[in-house]
Amino acid sequence: MKGNRPILVPWDFSQVAGYALEHAIEFAKKTNDNIALIHVVKKSKEIDNAKSKLQEIVDQTKEKYGIEPSIIVREGSIFTAISDAVEDLNASLVVMGTHGIKGMQKFTGSWALKVIAGSKAPFVVVQDAPHEELKNIVFPVDFKKEQKEKLVWAAFLNELYHTKVYIVYQDSTDSRIKTKTKSNIVFSKSYLADKGAEFEIVKLPGDKSLADETIDFAKELQSSMILIMTTKNISFQDYVLGADEQQIIANPEKILVMCVNPKKGTAKYGGFSASGG
Repeated sequence: MKGNRPILVPWDFSQVAGYALEHAIEFAKKTNDNIALIHVVKKSKEIDNAKSKLQEIVDQTKEKYGIEPSIIVREGSIFTAISDAVEDLNASLVVMGTHGIKGMQKFTGSWALKVIAGSKAPFVVVQDAPHEELKNIVFPVDFKKEQKEKLVWAAFLNELYHTKVYIVYQDSTDSRIKTKTKSNIVFSKSYLADKGAEFEIVKLPGDKSLADETIDFAKELQSSMILIMTTKNISFQDYVLGADEQQIIANPEKILVMCVNPKKGTAKYGGFSASGG
């Protein structure tokens, strides 16, 4: 994840895009990655004007932070342009600003999660300016298999920031779900311990959804970040009605959220994938 790979910041000339850039700069200081501002236009005739406006942002950023982001302007759909840029540039991360559910819909239509789920790189979604370095991460665990990549990033962030990872889960009356969840927790503990990361296991009350209780716990903890997986093969209904991930992404506490997408081929393993990392 280190190695001078670009961090992409989708730029829509909004205040929260500025917040995203500030967060990206903080990450770049730790990883020595470059930063690229990406703006998507509907028609090719808009490209030159967009580049001119983006250059003003680049100049301001260089003057204020001593960092000079590169500029990417692409014609097309935001749903594919960002994920295509991630692949073309081998980007390490996308840092995107949002105003919660309403803001995400303004930014990407009602398909906010589709932009994130289509990318090979994780997304960090921000609603506010950075206030302090990352100090702890809330890491919800359920019964799903494809979550190894989330552990890789938890360990990486621990390496960068010496964060503490709080593994949170809900108990279940369904024996199959309970067994799978327990298996994932055991794997998480083993993986993080092997990486030398500090962690704690926390059982949530189970009175509300995992998304709601994750947000509640993160608020109480004054957590720096919630680290989640996107749902593999997310359905049309999830996009329209709002998957659990979208609820966490748009949390009213404005907590930073990292969304990691499952890689192909991880579902064949029992519990978390035991390959890679």
